[in-house]
Amino acid sequence: MKFTKHIASGALMSLLSFSAFSQRPFRRDSSMAPRPERKGDSSTIDYKKPQKSVTEGSVTVEGKHIDYQAVAGTLILKNGEDVPTMSVFYTAYFKKGGDPSKRPVTFIYNGGPGSATLWLHMGAWGPQRVYLNEAGRTKAPYRTVNNDYSLLDASDLVFIDAPGTGFSKLITKEMGGAGTPDQFYGIDQDGRAFTAFIKQFVSVFDRWNSPKYLFGESYGTFRSAVVANDLENEGISLNGVILLSQLFSYSFMTETTGQNPGDGLPFELVLPSFAATAWYHNKLPNKPAQLEPFLKEVEHFAMNDYALALNQGAALDANSFNQIAEKLHEYTGLPVDYIKKANLRVNGPQFEQTLLGDSSKITGRLDSRFSGYAIDPLSEGAEYDPMDSYIDGAFTATFNSYARTTLKFGKGQEFHNYGNTGRWDFHRRGFVGFPNVMNDLANAMIQDPSLKVMLNSGYFDLGTPYYEGEYEMKHLPMPASLQKNIEYARYNSGHMVYLHLESLKKLHDNVAKFINSTYSAN
Repeated sequence: MKFTKHIASGALMSLLSFSAFSQRPFRRDSSMAPRPERKGDSSTIDYKKPQKSVTEGSVTVEGKHIDYQAVAGTLILKNGEDVPTMSVFYTAYFKKGGDPSKRPVTFIYNGGPGSATLWLHMGAWGPQRVYLNEAGRTKAPYRTVNNDYSLLDASDLVFIDAPGTGFSKLITKEMGGAGTPDQFYGIDQDGRAFTAFIKQFVSVFDRWNSPKYLFGESYGTFRSAVVANDLENEGISLNGVILLSQLFSYSFMTETTGQNPGDGLPFELVLPSFAATAWYHNKLPNKPAQLEPFLKEVEHFAMNDYALALNQGAALDANSFNQIAEKLHEYTGLPVDYIKKANLRVNGPQFEQTLLGDSSKITGRLDSRFSGYAIDPLSEGAEYDPMDSYIDGAFTATFNSYARTTLKFGKGQEFHNYGNTGRWDFHRRGFVGFPNVMNDLANAMIQDPSLKVMLNSGYFDLGTPYYEGEYEMKHLPMPASLQKNIEYARYNSGHMVYLHLESLKKLHDNVAKFINSTYSAN
């Protein structure tokens, strides 16, 4: 699927919330402030009791017909006194035939924090995929199509709405429960909730002996590191952890450098993505014919000449300063004078605002192939993500219709794309500084040396740059011998790799191969 550059191609559903550290909040940031619960006829539903709707369907995946059973329902989390605290919504797809207890099962979730999982469900792995018009915006009536690249051929699938999102609901004291926001809306709290859900799910559906996988996108990768470690500590082994558009440390975001001066690493790690964006928009002074060899050159410059220059700070001589500025111009297409004024340090919002500034447009953040008109052409940084508007309407309408008509779930309930998660608790016991979960994944891999990890990244993602994710993986605090358990895949797409149809096929084939190779040999 090739979208035209003037339209948006995604949403901020999986945007990593950095409002606690950044002066540039996003309008769709679910962690900015709590919103009151909206009341409707859902007040008649007893959320303390599990709900379930069972339906059947079929899908054709790369020419292979698959019959499945779909279960849309909720599981109830409880506190130490056995009092309900959260009703967690899930949709599970079970392939018919064979021994279900031995078939792989993959737990799937988006990020936010505070996003429901309709995006991966209806965009990547579910049996039905939202149809998007390649020539422009898709307008109502929206529709779904058979998902030729559903992951159901390789694994049973469990899509989970994070606490407080989608149909998942906090069971408060007024509802006969004991749920409170501070029990769920934070790094460790969220991880414990997902761990508890997975433990309950494998018991309810007798999947203890199944090969188990986590698939998280964006903040979902952050969550996966925590959950993998928590599950390992609970004695539950995973076969694999699959990551899409990763960020493990908020200190690596250029948006946080204002609160962390003196660290040039975020600028180095985002530079290849700046270069890919400028290449795509034909803004390079001398555009190379091929993207990948060009990015290899930029990566080398970023970690060598550029890093050495930034490390010198004010001690960098004028001649070297000018040479680096000229090189950055060659790699990013930004004006030399602008780069010098930025002291060789351009952050993501500034780049998004400036690259196409001569036409009063900005690039996307989560998928920089796309652009839109600037709200304020004179602003220092981009004030919204142009990709936001492209799929929100299509995904919201089609999932709500699909859930209620096909899955037969949700009557009398509101579905929240973004949850009432309040201000997210980024603090962790015994941890000082920016949130970082590299230790969590490293600990899980050390305790289980057979655990395999896969990182998938898009070249045009400025929110979680591909080179930043790879840097984190190569610096996990664990024995170097365990690095062989990590594999990488890059795509000609953005943060939501699956919105580009050719990349979705590649993503499917790579992930299916990863799953098949990490349990069939046992």
